[in-house]
Amino acid sequence: MTGPAPQDASPELDRPGPDRLGLERPGLDGPECAQRDFSRLLSYGDYLQLDLLQQAHRPLTAAHDEHLFIAVHHVSEVWLDLIVRELHAAMALLSAGVTDAPLKMLSRVVRAQEQMTNAWEVLKTLTPADYLEFRGAFGQASGFQSAQYRMMEFLLGNRNPAMLGPHAHRPELHGPLLAAMSAPSLYDLALRLLSARGLALPAEVLERDFTAPYTEHPAVLDAWLAVYRDPQASWDLYELAEKLLDVEDNFRRWRFNHLTTVERTIGFKAGSGGTSGAGYLRRALETVLFPELWQVRTRL
Repeated sequence: MTGPAPQDASPELDRPGPDRLGLERPGLDGPECAQRDFSRLLSYGDYLQLDLLQQAHRPLTAAHDEHLFIAVHHVSEVWLDLIVRELHAAMALLSAGVTDAPLKMLSRVVRAQEQMTNAWEVLKTLTPADYLEFRGAFGQASGFQSAQYRMMEFLLGNRNPAMLGPHAHRPELHGPLLAAMSAPSLYDLALRLLSARGLALPAEVLERDFTAPYTEHPAVLDAWLAVYRDPQASWDLYELAEKLLDVEDNFRRWRFNHLTTVERTIGFKAGSGGTSGAGYLRRALETVLFPELWQVRTRL
């Protein structure tokens, strides 16, 4: 004679599972009930204009890896567009004395920079032999001529009037770049904010020639030292300083990855845009955007 079935031998229907919860029943929540007729509705592809995006991938040769080369640069330009938009927005608020929202925007810039830096890792799968299959096809075209990259550099304060040259034939690009180069940079606006908070900065710093690269000044170092020695007294300025360093840190990493990618792909050949290639990129690593924020660590 057998006793009652043990508790763990209960029928399958009594056990909770995907089907008991309705997760596998057709029509409740799955592809069957998703919107499928887009003859009169905006679809995912329509919204993102994917046809236009894919049509922009137009290799000039039959080389398999040219598509990779184009895709990486397209993706980088999309991230640059976002970075420039966030920098413009953050700078507009900083000029009005607002610090909280710009900190979030600069955090987004940092994350976008990380994505741009990681893109080089994909491009590094391109071997020298792969690249030589199509390198000659695009002539003098070079990332050196990216208007969005140049805008990012100008907004961050790395300015050289000669860099406007590649865009002189395009007024819609040249005009905004010239305006950005003639206006206060992100760092200039941060310094004006320090001055507005009562930290002594001379007119030669606050009203300098913005078309020229920023030159470090001892009064600026003293102002940042005051912030770092008592961060609780001006916590938002302290956070802003650290966020600016995050931006420059990632800017340096992107440049370093660019250099190493070029060296392992073409060695020390001249760049397609007319620069010395790796030599030019190596010298660019010496650029310091926010010098006093690095110097303050030594003086503390």
